Amino acid sequence: MRVLHVSSGNLYGGVETLLRTLALAGTNRRGGAEHAFALCFEGRIAEELRAAGASLTLLGPAKVSRPWRVWEARRALMALLKREAFDAVVCHAAWPQALFGPVARTAGVPLVFFQHDALTGEHWAERWARVTAPDLALCNSRYTASTLPRVYPRTPWRVLHPPVSDGGAGLTPSERASLRGELGADAEEVVIVHASRMQEWKGQRLLLEALGRLRQVPRWKAWLVGGAQRPEEVAYEAGLKAQAVGLGLGERVRFLGQRSDVPRLLRAAEVHCQPNTGPEPFGLAFVEALYAGLPVVTTSLGGPLEIVDASCGVLVPPKPEALARALLALIQDGDVRRTLGAGGPARASKLSAPAAFLEGLEHAVRSVARERAP
Repeated sequence: MRVLHVSSGNLYGGVETLLRTLALAGTNRRGGAEHAFALCFEGRIAEELRAAGASLTLLGPAKVSRPWRVWEARRALMALLKREAFDAVVCHAAWPQALFGPVARTAGVPLVFFQHDALTGEHWAERWARVTAPDLALCNSRYTASTLPRVYPRTPWRVLHPPVSDGGAGLTPSERASLRGELGADAEEVVIVHASRMQEWKGQRLLLEALGRLRQVPRWKAWLVGGAQRPEEVAYEAGLKAQAVGLGLGERVRFLGQRSDVPRLLRAAEVHCQPNTGPEPFGLAFVEALYAGLPVVTTSLGGPLEIVDASCGVLVPPKPEALARALLALIQDGDVRRTLGAGGPARASKLSAPAAFLEGLEHAVRSVARERAP
């Protein structure tokens, strides 16, 4: 079985993390499907796929504002589908589905839409994607699946939680102490970590508001991990830094920027807190934190409701007062932190073990191939 995954490749977030994990897991798995990848743009994910030994084709920098670039990328995909046999094409998100779904359909290859985001049916990419209905939709959570009918009301679907690796070996005590020291945290301080893209709905501003209420509480630090990728994100990050200073948190909150060692950072912290102010489609960062043995504090919105339960974390309403109370309880009670952290790895594996994801994906592709077989 051969599966081709199509994505844009110009940014780096949850989709790209899934593709990287898929490439690494697929390479190390014997007897399973072969997963190949097609991207429009060079970038970090292209480099990571090559490093994983995955088959990668660059289709060209497709931009809707330049129609000839779209046509060139479509021709490149059609040439690939004629040159090599694939059992399915998986388009990751609405934009690739809109641009390349018709090519797969014309080539007679079963088409799968991997739904990474909640759909409204109003964005231009979603309206365009609606023109070509897939044979199957794979939804990354029950929450996103509930929005699928806004674009594909008659498409069959399945929930398939994205794969998340366990982050590898933990840190030795000396490695942990060294990393914490580099980032300004001593052994007695409780480190709260937030790792995501610089987008307001990811809750960095809400976290700072809650921490501002705890500035008189001793022995805690916070690390905000993630770099700005777009101009609006640069402005947002600058606003966060000003907010931290205004709240008197300048010495206790560190902005670490884009990092490639997030699993290490998680294992050097005590609490994970990403208090989204809007519904998260799923939440890979939460699963990564659970694997790292951290209690997770987040808001009761969207996909995290399917990830975090009383065995591994705390759900709160998106209000700074409630968030501050939850963080204060964990800062002050090490036993509770350790109990919740201990429940994380099993919960993460149950949700997002890469081997289970690969089996589910292959089963989905087989079902589509059988349905379209003559």
